Order: sequence, then C-alpha cells, then structure tokens
Amino acid sequence: MTRALEVERRLGFTHSCVPEVGRLLHVLAGQRDRARVGELGTGCGVGAAWIVSALPPTVPFVTVELDPTLAKAAAELFAEDENVRVLEGDWHEVMPAEAPFDLLFYDGGGKQHPELDGEQVVSLLAPGATIVMDDLTPHRGQTPGSDPVRDFWLNHPEIAALELLTTPETAAIVGTRRG
Repeated sequence: MTRALEVERRLGFTHSCVPEVGRLLHVLAGQRDRARVGELGTGCGVGAAWIVSALPPTVPFVTVELDPTLAKAAAELFAEDENVRVLEGDWHEVMPAEAPFDLLFYDGGGKQHPELDGEQVVSLLAPGATIVMDDLTPHRGQTPGSDPVRDFWLNHPEIAALELLTTPETAAIVGTRRG
C-alpha cells in the first residue's frame, strides 16, 4: 500500500480510492472462493494494492488503465507480483477477453454513463460476482430518476445492489450479479 501511495504522490494523482473504500475492497477480495478479480481504472494502483493484499497468490488479478503513464507506473509497482497483470488500453476492448470476474472494482470515469456501457460491465461479471463502484456523492433527498448511475445499478434486474456511505461525503455501490 505504501508503495502505491508513493507513486500517487510522485505523479500528483488525486483520484485514488479513499482508505475506507480500500478497506471494503480488501474485505471483499479476501472472501473465500474468489477465482478471478479485475479492476476497470487502475490509476496509480492504490485500489489494486488493497485488493491484491487480500488475495491468495494463486488468484489472478487483472487491471486496466487508459492513461499510458499511469499504466506504466502501476505495471512497475506490481512487477514482482506474478498473479497481477496491468493492461494499458480501453477496458471495452481488453477486458471482455479476461472475463468473467468474481469481483470487479469499477473505478473508471465511464461509470458516470451507464446508459453507454453499463450492460457491457454487467457482462464481465460471473453469476454471483460482486461489483464495487466508488466516488459517488451520497444519495440524500434526490428525486427518483435524477441520478442515472444509481438508477441503473440499484434497479438493474441482474444485480442486487445497495449504496454504502464510505465517508460522510462519499458513497459506493456494492452489488452481486444474480445467478
């Protein structure tokens, strides 16, 4: 974790997951019978570090980052972890071949537009898989239909999901693909 935070500071990256989300990812990654774990949006590898620190060394972890500088930094960070692969590119193109995932951290900016690629994200999940999305503002008093991200994930027929406060100012959606 410390090494990932050092990379974050060195590159001036400010969008890594908060420690509260990191602990949530760590708990979920440590659950029994995880066979394949993925992340959409590596950044500097902070979320990945939380996940990998809880995975048995035999469980493959694949993360993808669009930004070449960040992808290179994360690849260097995990160079000695045989179970970790950092891919550079658009997740729409590279992650379908890596699926299905038992746990997927959807950390990329595209999650703000589920009408464009939400179904493709769902298709990456194995039956019974867990999906986590962070960087959401808590849903306090918003009218139904005013938040397409929440509407999509909390009402999707294939996903049982809930919103969790991660800090007083941030929330995450955690869901399980019905199977």
